[in-house]
Amino acid sequence: MENTVDLKQFIVPTESLRWVCSEDMFPFECTTDVEPLKEFIGQERALGSINFGLEVERSGYNLFLTGLTGTGRASTIKSRLERFIEERRAKGVQYQAYDWCYVYNFLYPDQPRILKLPQGLGKSFANDMEELLKKIREEIPKTFGSEEYNKMKQDVMAGHQTKYQEALDALDKDASEKGLMVQVSSMGAAVVPMADGKPLVREDFLKFPEEERQKIEAKRIEIMRKVEDTYSYLRELERETGEKMKEIDLKAGEIALSRPFEEIARKYEQYPDIANFIKEVRQYTLSKLELFMQSATPQPPGVYAPQADSFAAYKINVFVDNDAISGPPIIIEPNPNWFNVFGRIERKAYLGTYASDHTMIKAGAVQMANCGYLILNMRDVLMNQGVWEGLKRLIRTKEVRVEDPWEQMGFMAPQGMKPQPMPVDLKIIVMGDDYIYQLLMQYDEDFWEMFKVKADFDSQMERTDENVKSYTCFIRNCCDAEKLLPFDRSGVARVLEHAVRASGHQERLSARFGQMKDMLVESDYWARTAGSEVIMGEHVERAVREKIHRLDLIAEHILKMIKEGTLMVDVTGSVAGQVNGLAVFDLGIFSFGRPNRITAKTFLGRRGVINIERESQMSGSIHDKGVLILSGYLGSKYAQDKPLSLSASICFEQSYSGVEGDSASSTELYAILSSLSDLPVRQNIAVTGSVNQKGEVQPIGGANQKIEGFFDVCKAKGLTGDQGVMIPHQNIRHLMLREDVVKAVRDGQFHIYSVKTIDEGIGVLTGVAAGERQADGKYPEGTVNNMVDLRLREYAELMKGYQTDAVR
Repeated sequence: MENTVDLKQFIVPTESLRWVCSEDMFPFECTTDVEPLKEFIGQERALGSINFGLEVERSGYNLFLTGLTGTGRASTIKSRLERFIEERRAKGVQYQAYDWCYVYNFLYPDQPRILKLPQGLGKSFANDMEELLKKIREEIPKTFGSEEYNKMKQDVMAGHQTKYQEALDALDKDASEKGLMVQVSSMGAAVVPMADGKPLVREDFLKFPEEERQKIEAKRIEIMRKVEDTYSYLRELERETGEKMKEIDLKAGEIALSRPFEEIARKYEQYPDIANFIKEVRQYTLSKLELFMQSATPQPPGVYAPQADSFAAYKINVFVDNDAISGPPIIIEPNPNWFNVFGRIERKAYLGTYASDHTMIKAGAVQMANCGYLILNMRDVLMNQGVWEGLKRLIRTKEVRVEDPWEQMGFMAPQGMKPQPMPVDLKIIVMGDDYIYQLLMQYDEDFWEMFKVKADFDSQMERTDENVKSYTCFIRNCCDAEKLLPFDRSGVARVLEHAVRASGHQERLSARFGQMKDMLVESDYWARTAGSEVIMGEHVERAVREKIHRLDLIAEHILKMIKEGTLMVDVTGSVAGQVNGLAVFDLGIFSFGRPNRITAKTFLGRRGVINIERESQMSGSIHDKGVLILSGYLGSKYAQDKPLSLSASICFEQSYSGVEGDSASSTELYAILSSLSDLPVRQNIAVTGSVNQKGEVQPIGGANQKIEGFFDVCKAKGLTGDQGVMIPHQNIRHLMLREDVVKAVRDGQFHIYSVKTIDEGIGVLTGVAAGERQADGKYPEGTVNNMVDLRLREYAELMKGYQTDAVR
């Protein structure tokens, strides 16, 4: 018949259904004959961006690495940094490392000072200060316990006692000569009259004549003045004696400290910061000599030493010790909370509260990476409160403060300290997906100024001979690193085929090396289970099958429900207005396809295409857009000479979890055209593909899973030899079907069709040609478009008549 469509012209050749890796292309027997991979493969763009970011040593040129998990971002940046450092060293670029130490601040004890020391000097300085403390704790008690020291103090005390007694004796003598006595009590000194060598009581004193009492009172007042003068003299004498005792202690202290401090001062005289600190320590020691005398005195039973460290001022906190490194540090922080990134101030319980000092300040990843590179995961950074803002502040100020995060949140920290900030100069490298990058670019105005270099890691790479060779080297690397059995040529071939399927394109390989490594490990397991000495293709295929089996429980249940008829899907016969669409269920690391019955009902009206999923709020925006495009196609195709008087309802039957995507838009259009033309659609052919308003069928994702899903259903219900799947012609290059599907196609039990337009597709599904518009604007009689056009013209006439009757 003239309008009959020949399906053979749309069949995809068997050789196009899958790329087969020939074992003959490998010039080796197994991977032990292959050189290990030296260069990272498949990420030339990302490597170029990384090199640029590392070379530019300017503010804000930090790196943001984007890409899917498993594309090798972490391993690539670490290995590239190591190579970059080696290249700079080969060019003669010298790296100067420093140690950083927190020391006691004698002026402001709650604000510890930080010292920048040459590499390796921090630990030595701390040990020397410990030794210094040990020496002065020995020397001071020894000096203060010497006979010479005791004699000097005794002489001063003896002189003091002599003068003290002489002053009191002179006062007593003056008072006695005037018939008075000086009485000393806790309330002070009092002058009282005497009679017969005894103090005169008040009653006897009042018996004296008035004149006599006045004379005695005058004498008493005179002696009281002398008492005040004498006691003033005694207080001055006490002060002078105290000063002399201090001078003796200070002189003894100088003698005790001279040798230990001269030794350490001489050792560090070329380092001004250390020399100044040693001078401050010496002055502090001279002011705290009694501390060393107390520490030398044994504690009586039952008396415990205080918990606070009395000698903390002599201890050096080697905050960052770079003694063991030979180049710029590379720090990867897996848990970037505030303390791990910026350091912490530790505390210990003391006398019912919490105390801290400079020795309890601990470094974070930023301090450890100073003058080097810090690598963080951006998602983890954003999930930890305050860390992102802290990083931005660090980049702006080029210094890092060790502080309590709760103080920034308005909470009071127990015994807060404010250590001196540490100057930093480092390159920050963060990893995250592109979505996070775009969000930060849009909503954080500071972001672009601080991370000016973006390195995109692709999830796939071109399947060139060079990349195939590099992939075999990657397999060799994994075997060495994970202690795997070697792969023979068949095993390598199957791995490459799996890499092509994982990429979703026949001409590309997957660059998600993390997932590929997992497959290699699992293949090794099945090879060892089989007792093989090498990993062959059959072991790789079993690893793939077993992994799918571990993950496809839901797919298996759905297949059983279709086979039982619970989920209604026809794979034989023809029905008007009903098409088998194909959907993909994505479960994360596993996805599978399943057919879904799509139906359309058309009737007179002006509502256009009604999306039942949208009306029930079960569809996403992309799916809604795909349905709206159908109205544009129908209008441009059939409503050029008449109004489009149509209402059409579209439904995904037995869909209870929502629909998203436009890959079923062509399927929905086929159902509408079938309903309008009343031509039955073949149920043995499932359909996928999106459509534009011009009627061109557009490529979709998940083509392999969709084809395999319908094949499994047909196989479960019984292959008839005329079943198949119709896909957009652009998806041919994406095909990497399972071996059993390819075999069924080769044996004529299953078919894959490709179409470019809706006209071609409706012809395949109905067996009737769509028909081209003729010069008179009509379609050839008996074609699909002619039948649709006639039905729409009939609807328009009926609608016109209905409106006329309504007006009457």
